[in-house]
Amino acid sequence: MSDYPNLKGMKVLIVEDHEGLAELLAEEIKDAGLRARWLTSAEKALPLLSRWGPDLVVSDLRLPGSDGLEFLKKVKSLPLPPAFLIITAFGTVAQAVEALKSGADDFLTKPLDLRHFMHRMAGLLETRRLRAEVEGFRKALAADTFHGMFGKSRPMRELFNQIKQIARAQGPVLILGESGAGKELVANAIHCCSERAQGPFLAVNCAGVPETLMESEFFGHSAGAFTGARGARKGLFEEAEGGTLLLDEIAEMPIALQSKLLRILQDGRMRPVGSNREQKVDVRILASTHQDVTAAVREGRIRDDLFYRLETFTLRVPPLRERGDDIELLANRFLVLFSTRMGKQVRGFSRAALELILDYPFPGNVRELQNAVERAVTFCSGEQIRPENLPARIRGGNPFPRGRSPVPPGLFPATGPRTLAEIETRYIEHVLKFTGGNKKRAADILGISRKTLYQRLARARRGEKD
Repeated sequence: MSDYPNLKGMKVLIVEDHEGLAELLAEEIKDAGLRARWLTSAEKALPLLSRWGPDLVVSDLRLPGSDGLEFLKKVKSLPLPPAFLIITAFGTVAQAVEALKSGADDFLTKPLDLRHFMHRMAGLLETRRLRAEVEGFRKALAADTFHGMFGKSRPMRELFNQIKQIARAQGPVLILGESGAGKELVANAIHCCSERAQGPFLAVNCAGVPETLMESEFFGHSAGAFTGARGARKGLFEEAEGGTLLLDEIAEMPIALQSKLLRILQDGRMRPVGSNREQKVDVRILASTHQDVTAAVREGRIRDDLFYRLETFTLRVPPLRERGDDIELLANRFLVLFSTRMGKQVRGFSRAALELILDYPFPGNVRELQNAVERAVTFCSGEQIRPENLPARIRGGNPFPRGRSPVPPGLFPATGPRTLAEIETRYIEHVLKFTGGNKKRAADILGISRKTLYQRLARARRGEKD
């Protein structure tokens, strides 16, 4: 059995002109479950480096022909150099310092204590393994992302295409979506895909700014505009000059300020608090809200003329429950992210834990999923996330467990569908939307087989009745 299970299969190349010692070290390393080869000179070792690809080179400082330091410099010049451990019977402090400056990862003197040697060697290999793992995680996290957003489901692919098209324009954008769905990420993606990408991107939560300070915060003020205003101050619109400004939770902006915002949208002019002069601003304005925007207009919380101006372009960010297989993909990406940050070796979800995650509707959307996975990784003591690592609301607080699906108000009109077939078709369409088009999950929720689901969908398309 390997003494170092995490290092199994890693390769060590020994370059030592004392054949007995080289063979002894190689056998010791093999007995510990690793792979090892040995050679007696740097000239023989160099061709093997690219062919065999060792993870660690153990080299004597004094070698026939090319000495250990020259060999070290050649090894470290390779595109993906292995770790390097120098051993010598003539070690001095000066030599150790020179070796470390030249790129050596460790330095040991002879006679070697085999236990100490194996411990130091294992440490270098573990560091190399972790670095390679972290780099792999970074590449995995960077792959298939769209300006910080990840998703392969149809709703997300459609959203990415819409963002690319809208980014080319200059008009305002209204971004709608539930809390935690990623509205600010969408706004940032619009900015990054636009001609303003080199300019600033600022986001402000209208609900988080006190109403008494909001006008000054947004439009700035001149010196002496009010008590305590000792000097002029730029507002967010000026700070975002040449870039993009996101007004999050636009329904929380006071009506009086909405009229000033409308002026900026119409002719690009604003007036700082306390100033008699208007000034031009060049800012693309994006607005977002999780509220029912038509209800906000109807109730007078958003000016109707402002709404009509903002909705030049409207984007809807799909909730996580409509994104199908993205839930599992995102859960795995968050697991990689937090495992790396915490230095843990959590490699996946147990089947039971994954089923709980896939069944849960995530009213808090991507933000809730991210927080749940972070908690699970924190409390996980093994290599797999288990149900007990998940938050209680996911383990047992799911209001819509397998076999049920929330029925939103208005799914069936007050007059009611006329036939049972219409009721069935509407509910099947709702469940498919709920699962993001995932027919396997939809069939599970409906309590029917996928074959039956396909048959009923085909019948609905043909307009057949029971």
